[in-house]
Amino acid sequence: MAEGEKKFPMMLIVGMVVFGLLLAGGISYFIATKIVAEKTPDGAAAAQRAPGVFMRIGDKDGLVINIGGINSGRYLKIGLIIELKPNEKIVAKEGKMPSLEEVRILDTVVHVLRSQKVEDFDPAKQEILKELIKNEVNKALGGEKVYEVYITNFVLQ
Repeated sequence: MAEGEKKFPMMLIVGMVVFGLLLAGGISYFIATKIVAEKTPDGAAAAQRAPGVFMRIGDKDGLVINIGGINSGRYLKIGLIIELKPNEKIVAKEGKMPSLEEVRILDTVVHVLRSQKVEDFDPAKQEILKELIKNEVNKALGGEKVYEVYITNFVLQ
């Protein structure tokens, strides 16, 4: 009978440990799905949005723009891709005249880039430049139509 009494407390201890692990796992799952999901930053919300339409600004090599004034002799070659909310009117069509929205986007981007000083093209200020382009294009199109601005190449001469 001494062996039977030892097995009962051992089984009770093993059962309590298993129950504790299941309880801890359940609490962790609840915290991860409910509480953390409510406190996610905007980056996670962007991952949950509908995929956008990508539009290349300029030709296949990007834009070449004179910056810093007419007599500065400084040029910027930049490749930009803008991610827009899906919309049939804005989608670029190969070999055809650009839509009104495409013309507005290109005009706005060129205006923003030409209005910057040479110091504003510092690599540390790249995120500020992208945000400025995004905000100005949104103003030109009327509403929040731009998801993101991507810089694919950048040469300052």
